[in-house]
Amino acid sequence: MLSTPIDGHCAAAAENNGAAGDGALRLFPPGKGHSRGGGEQRWSRASAGGGESDGGKNRATDYDAAYFQSYAHLGIHEEMIKDSVRTDTYRAAIFHYQQYIAGKVVVDVGCGTGILAIFCAQAGARRVYAVDASDIAVQANEVVKANNLSDKVIVLHGRVEDVEIDEKVDVIISEWMGYMLLYESMLGSVVTARDRWLKPGGLILPSHATLLMAPITHPDRYSQSIDFWNEVYGINMSAMIPLAKQCAFEEPSVELINGENVMTWAEVIKHVDCYTVAMDELESVAAKFNFKSMMRAPFNGFAFWFNVQFGGPAEFLGKDNAPLLDHKVYENGSPAKKRMNGNKPLVLSTAPEDPPTHWQQTVLYLYEPIDLEQDQVIEGSVTLSQSKENRRFMNIRIQYATGGRSFVKESVMR
Repeated sequence: MLSTPIDGHCAAAAENNGAAGDGALRLFPPGKGHSRGGGEQRWSRASAGGGESDGGKNRATDYDAAYFQSYAHLGIHEEMIKDSVRTDTYRAAIFHYQQYIAGKVVVDVGCGTGILAIFCAQAGARRVYAVDASDIAVQANEVVKANNLSDKVIVLHGRVEDVEIDEKVDVIISEWMGYMLLYESMLGSVVTARDRWLKPGGLILPSHATLLMAPITHPDRYSQSIDFWNEVYGINMSAMIPLAKQCAFEEPSVELINGENVMTWAEVIKHVDCYTVAMDELESVAAKFNFKSMMRAPFNGFAFWFNVQFGGPAEFLGKDNAPLLDHKVYENGSPAKKRMNGNKPLVLSTAPEDPPTHWQQTVLYLYEPIDLEQDQVIEGSVTLSQSKENRRFMNIRIQYATGGRSFVKESVMR
């Protein structure tokens, strides 16, 4: 998933169908006991805030409302669907697990246009609950009707924390990943759905995720953004350089890099097991690192990317509960085989060496490059935490040392 500001155009229309008006979140059709054969549409209301049972802990905020509204913008969904690596991998995973989906009940968390829910229906699901708090749910319901799937796919317009499903589900599917994997904090909604509805032994797709990090060299990017100001049309504009550095490198940059930019083997920052992860684990993630440069080059920053795996808890884990992935696969942070042998799961990778996705990679650039020698060590720690201002923002703090000098890089991903 990704979220960008909207300009008021091409947003999901909600008029004339009950989705607009008093601002309350709503569920839509059909309700329990209602004919699924295309009769009169029935609406029921879902609370816009947290339920009484949680004491308001999960109450929707103004930031949540803005977040959901950003997903009413059609362009976001178009970009995600056109990401063939993403969409094809999800479709392949659904049909790979068809025997676990056919005749079963599925919930799609953050369904967007409904494409994954429809894939599940095509795979034979008995019923699919497609949940989305954005007004794009209105269009998703129309897509479901246009494909004659209203008897199988029930679109619920509201937050997972608020909507009601009157039965347990066999499968949860969700495309919850943000930039740097955890940006947007949507994984919490998957955890909520799991704890509310998933049957024991149920399937979660994707099942596991891994965030990786490595130092990079990217002198061309530095030259384009900073060195450009030394002389512009014969005019000395070097006075602009401090501001240029602040503008270019203060916040994380989402961009494509390639394997040649990566200076070391990547290290795992966080491994997530969607079957067991707890909500408080997502509030703050911390890890130590020790990188050894494989080249002599300027060190320009740190890059982050992630992989997700589509597997059941039993087939993915070994006897020691360690992920069943070859060591070499994780040394460079990029599984080379999308479909692994034996019981190893399908993998969606956003690594620099793999085909590009809309997530690209996330880079935290240093204000000043550091010249590294081959085998020079960079060691330190990284902390990623939900912003207290807005839990969908991410605070990033990297403490690192190399060549006898210590540094701190702090940034906020908004």
